[in-house]
Amino acid sequence: MSNAPAGKGLEGIVAANSGVCWIDGDAGVLSYRGIDIHELAELSTFEETTYLLWNGLLPNRLQLRDFTAKLTAARNIDQGIIDLLRAIPRTATPMEVLRTAVSALSFYDADEKDNAHEANVRKSFNLTAQFAMIVAIYDRIRKGLEIVPPDRNLSHAANFLWMMSGEKPSETAVKTMDMCLVLHAEHELNASTFAARVIAATLADIHSAMTGAIGALKGPLHGGANEGVMRLLHTIDKAGADPVEYVRNMMAAKQKISGFGHRVYKTEDPRATHLRAMSEKLGRDSGNPKWYNMSRAIELFINEDKKLNANVDFYSASTYATLGIDIDLYTPIFAVSRITGWAAHVIEQLDDNRLIRPRANYIGPVYPAPYIPIDERP
Repeated sequence: MSNAPAGKGLEGIVAANSGVCWIDGDAGVLSYRGIDIHELAELSTFEETTYLLWNGLLPNRLQLRDFTAKLTAARNIDQGIIDLLRAIPRTATPMEVLRTAVSALSFYDADEKDNAHEANVRKSFNLTAQFAMIVAIYDRIRKGLEIVPPDRNLSHAANFLWMMSGEKPSETAVKTMDMCLVLHAEHELNASTFAARVIAATLADIHSAMTGAIGALKGPLHGGANEGVMRLLHTIDKAGADPVEYVRNMMAAKQKISGFGHRVYKTEDPRATHLRAMSEKLGRDSGNPKWYNMSRAIELFINEDKKLNANVDFYSASTYATLGIDIDLYTPIFAVSRITGWAAHVIEQLDDNRLIRPRANYIGPVYPAPYIPIDERP
């Protein structure tokens, strides 16, 4: 029997030492390697942020140029993966496809079983590039469109948009996607990151760790919440209903509203601050502010009525919708970003590894419970 009960869902339990991310939920602070997310969102790029997560400090110009070159050079995917994507039923969701394809990537990695630091960094470059490619390629395949080859002259965000649409993205779209990738890149020991560290700690390969992380992210209580937000907005719009009244009725019926509240933050999720501003700007610039206006009305109502704040998922929904991205791609895009944080944690775990094996607080029958012969059982 364990000595002390854990918080339900391990709430408040410290499970690892890590130098990757620091959160102060009471103050609404999120930092990567000690640098505030607001500074990174406004001043950094996805490539620079990824360097920071993997190396512990910001790069100089030469280091960033070399890092970016390695990331763009990793935009290769084996034909076997393309064939797999073509063979998958069109009824499969993009998250299911990403999970399966990432697992299959290990078949084509000569260093799959090498868990040395350098090998895991190299594989992290490949996986970061390949996540984005898999999402974009499968989206084209399922729509009956030709696959768009990667453009190594484009940034990670721009290339991702290019491979999805086949058109060079606007500066606004690239900036928006880049900031979304920065904001979603890392968030301490959330469910998917913890899953990745637990798997890595067994000395399984990094592809297994990433596959497990994707499985955790797929859940609607983790990465899938932004899809729930957009489906709600579509339902309200289709019904021609007033957003506030519709949500008021949902709450009266004890129905959950996705995108509000957070396990860690007691104030506004700092990532939501930037996504709200992006959603508003995109709506204004595109001449289609509908999704932002609906979201803002709902947010103000719930904040006033329930004192709940919007989280990262709430405004990422209207942001992606205004960019013309399909709803079932929202969570895969989350993974396209979060792969960098997962990789940082797996590298950190394996650099000083110990098998993660917590205990459970036993609440079953008191020991020793009698063994009752089968003929005497009721």
